[in-house]
Amino acid sequence: MKKTAHIISHSHWDREWYLPFEKHRYYFIKLMNNLIEQFKKEGNAFQSFHLDGQTVLLEDYFAVHPENREIVKQLIEEKKLHIGPWYVLQDAFLTSSEANIRNLQIGLNDTKAYGHASKIGYFPDTFGIYGQAPQILKQAGIDTAAFGRGVKPTGFNNTVSDTSNFESPYSEMIWKSPDGSGVLGILFANWYSNGNEIPADEEEARAFWDKKLQDAEKYASTNQLLFMNGCDHQPLQKTIPEAIETAAALYPDYNFKHSSFDEYTEALKGSLPEKLQVIEGELRNQRTDGWSTLVNTASSRIYLKQWNNLVQNLLEKTAEPLAVMNYLAGGTYPREYIRFMWKSLMKNHPHDSICGCSVDEVHREMVTRFESVAQMGEVFVGEQAAELTQKVDTSQTPEGGIPLVVMNTTGWEKNEVLTQIIDIEKVYFSQMHFEEIPDYLHEKEMPGNQLVDDQGHAIEFLLENPTVEFDYDLPDDKFRQPFFAKRAKLSFFAESVPSFGYKTFYLVPADQQIQQQEEIQASLEMENESVHVLFHEDGSYDLTHKQSGETFYRLGIYEDTGDVGNEYMFKEAKGQDAITTKGVPVEFIFVERNALRTVLEFTHTLSIPVSADDRLAIERNKLIWHKEREAGRSSERTNITLRTVVTLEKGMKGPAFKLTVDNQATDHRLRVLFPTGLETETHKADSIFEIVTRPNTPEKEWENPSFCHHQQRFASLSDDKMGLTVATDGLQEYEILPADGTIAVTVLRSTAELGDWGYFPTPEAQCLGIQTAEWQVLPHEKDVIESQAFVDAYQYKVALTVIQTDTHEGTLPGTYQFVSSELNGLVWTSMKAAEDRDDVMIRWFNPSEKKVSLKATLNKEYQSYKSTILEEKTNPSTDLYEVEKYEIITLGFEKKE
Repeated sequence: MKKTAHIISHSHWDREWYLPFEKHRYYFIKLMNNLIEQFKKEGNAFQSFHLDGQTVLLEDYFAVHPENREIVKQLIEEKKLHIGPWYVLQDAFLTSSEANIRNLQIGLNDTKAYGHASKIGYFPDTFGIYGQAPQILKQAGIDTAAFGRGVKPTGFNNTVSDTSNFESPYSEMIWKSPDGSGVLGILFANWYSNGNEIPADEEEARAFWDKKLQDAEKYASTNQLLFMNGCDHQPLQKTIPEAIETAAALYPDYNFKHSSFDEYTEALKGSLPEKLQVIEGELRNQRTDGWSTLVNTASSRIYLKQWNNLVQNLLEKTAEPLAVMNYLAGGTYPREYIRFMWKSLMKNHPHDSICGCSVDEVHREMVTRFESVAQMGEVFVGEQAAELTQKVDTSQTPEGGIPLVVMNTTGWEKNEVLTQIIDIEKVYFSQMHFEEIPDYLHEKEMPGNQLVDDQGHAIEFLLENPTVEFDYDLPDDKFRQPFFAKRAKLSFFAESVPSFGYKTFYLVPADQQIQQQEEIQASLEMENESVHVLFHEDGSYDLTHKQSGETFYRLGIYEDTGDVGNEYMFKEAKGQDAITTKGVPVEFIFVERNALRTVLEFTHTLSIPVSADDRLAIERNKLIWHKEREAGRSSERTNITLRTVVTLEKGMKGPAFKLTVDNQATDHRLRVLFPTGLETETHKADSIFEIVTRPNTPEKEWENPSFCHHQQRFASLSDDKMGLTVATDGLQEYEILPADGTIAVTVLRSTAELGDWGYFPTPEAQCLGIQTAEWQVLPHEKDVIESQAFVDAYQYKVALTVIQTDTHEGTLPGTYQFVSSELNGLVWTSMKAAEDRDDVMIRWFNPSEKKVSLKATLNKEYQSYKSTILEEKTNPSTDLYEVEKYEIITLGFEKKE
């Protein structure tokens, strides 16, 4: 039987990378215009073009050429131009679980307007892929994935190790998620450019195909051979029909076909061998030498990851659930605006963008996008919360009282110390001449106060001395309303705020004065009901878990090393040991100490080399690969200051830290170390719909001294008795140092070049000046899943929403829960309305290998059903759902007929 050479024309289009977005777009417009002209040719044998799996490219094109929308739509309908399924080609590990789902939902939703979607899980250049991808794809009706990284073929004549435990001898394999879901995996074993620039000239074509056919056959398990005719930002090859004619004449034993992924995968599935290698879980290049994993993009330009975490939390953990709560209370769900916010955010999610591995202009523009989406999210949350608050009945507020509605938009009950600026009194310009208002408010005496919940129980609180400030309202039915307000900072412990619900508190007049913060001289300790923290003279600390009595010693040392790598990969500078804060004395200041919280501050001054030595500049200019570099650190030194603020509040399961670095050095990496002393072979980390278990030491093929990993929200070590989990805010790189069970979290990395195929200076990647990092340290018994310490880790940096309101009647009581659930150890990830209807969709995943049950109810007007991630109904309503091991489960709630 003849072998078929499937030639798929494409161009892998990074929207921004070694050029900023608009420069890349200029060339993309040329590509699209040429493509349209090519398809218009009479009797043309040019059959197909794959538009890189991302629908955002159509938006980029139509912004300039809206007049071509219909011709492009026709080409898609005719299955000549192939689009989807994603909105963008995101980085898989650095975007959240829900961001990965929205990317697929919105991409497939966009394809509906054009009549056809390419249903292949397309990850051509993704820097590793999460282990739950097959389950996600299967739920989306996609049974095939194509990827360029993460699995290196081994075995036969191409053996790269002497192990018999090959990852896969073929470019085709079965790829399975932890739950057992499997898809056909296609590795671009010779990269996604193995059919690029195919010659039409006979002599050139013979040399080309003699090599390319042999290369493809070396990995192919069938007679269907894949040739990707394109590469990064590749212009259209217009001579493909002629090149195919030449090849067919030269090689009559082969069938050369201008193909598509639809045609190729259909032919491939019909000719697969009975058994293929099964690959399970994450694709992270585990069985390689470790020098090309690109994992250190997790710490390149950390400020981007921090921005992304802030905005993702705002959209998926606050804005969407709050909009659902408001909808269930009688409002409308602003679906299109939410989709617009997500699209705006996801334009920062392509791998070369969020990974921080592009030129400086790209990342400056990204910060502007992040700021824009943050503005959208903040005004959206404020308006939705205010609208919901107006439906809460506060008519029983004591005279002179101020109602405060505290909203919990997460899937778990919350206990949290809140700090909120409240208006004690407002005077509008319409009530008094604006020049007189400040003096009037300053001179007016403040009454004593008491804080109570809606059951009348007294709540511990702190109210600071007020100030007078200008502000304004923007009413729905009149012109802006300026005012001055007498404002004060109120802190209080909001206890048992129900999941997907709210609780109302009242600041009421009472025979007591404003509570003042007291300065207390104390030893270098902080303590609440869960933990005790004892600080040493160098800022390290011993952390005791009070329930078990177990202590972790000397946590929190900072470590600085030289970095002569690039935005993709860390390479430690030669010739100098790490510089640490161990033994470097600090001065401690208690910033705040009261019954609600303790805040301690200390500052290190660390002397480190000012940069790499002169050899690094030479190696960069010569394009010396990072692995081969010999550069060390400069003999000249400079000081960097590390200011650490530690906070322990009532109800917290562990102390929270904020580090502010005045970075005056280049070419280095700063980490914070947590030596647990636990002896384990594996650890756990938060990943995409998975708390993944990873080995502490690499496979024997690994040569890189560094064994860093991606994380989403936390990394955790535990033995049979105790565990320590470090939850982070946009710090997505960590390493386990097996010698003493240390979790090392990267808080700053400074480098000066992009890396990859040339020398692209990126001075702003040095991250000079003020940089920050935040994390929380959570001790617990047993592991992070069994103890359910993950609840606190996931809730870190997901704030309650507080709205001050007035006294009014409403349809909702003072405390209310819109959705009640019994989770039995499940992890909640989202609550939103469906993409195309008003059903409420809530998603969880099972982090364990044990089957558990889930019960969730809305009010009596709704009934539940089991759904896919694409919000398609799969099971009828029932009272109790069985959730299989590692399953991602989505429940829909529809109104009863």
